[in-house]
Amino acid sequence: MKTGNHPSRVRGTALAALLLCLTTLATGCSMNDTGGADDLGYTPTTLDVEKARTRTKEISSQVFDMIGLPGAQTTPGGAGASTCKEDREHLFRIRHPWSVYDATEEELKQGFERLHQALPTKGWKVVSYGPNSSKARSLELTAESEKEHFAVNAELWVGSTDPKKKNMIVVNVVSGCFRAPEGTDLKGLY
Repeated sequence: MKTGNHPSRVRGTALAALLLCLTTLATGCSMNDTGGADDLGYTPTTLDVEKARTRTKEISSQVFDMIGLPGAQTTPGGAGASTCKEDREHLFRIRHPWSVYDATEEELKQGFERLHQALPTKGWKVVSYGPNSSKARSLELTAESEKEHFAVNAELWVGSTDPKKKNMIVVNVVSGCFRAPEGTDLKGLY
């Protein structure tokens, strides 16, 4: 993590970029019988919120395995759910932000490169890779799953001279929109 980056601001920017990325996973517009016109470019899978959280955590685990630092620590936290703007009564998405830390700067760099190399071999399309626009110019990659409606954004935060700031890889996994089963109340998702 470079000095001058506030984690919540960077994560918010990365999440916004990731959500924009998800809207371009497919082309076209689909019509759904129960929700009207959705400008998603795909027909959302119907899935229970908890099952969608579980699937998103499975995708996160796959990303962690690609990084290849089993001895490193990860931040605790669960996958959060929120409604999709295209249909707030029926559609939701899951986001799972987490970080890998407690590894040397060189190990984190190697893990980030392993992720960059492994994603395409596991059915992901890397849509951007390089220094981001933050003051620190952190190395960042964004990829879309070509099999499922998921995207991942990862940033390599290394090189800080501030001993209070940890070197880490920051990861955000975000699903496309899922359709909630009939009768599900999506108010109050977290």
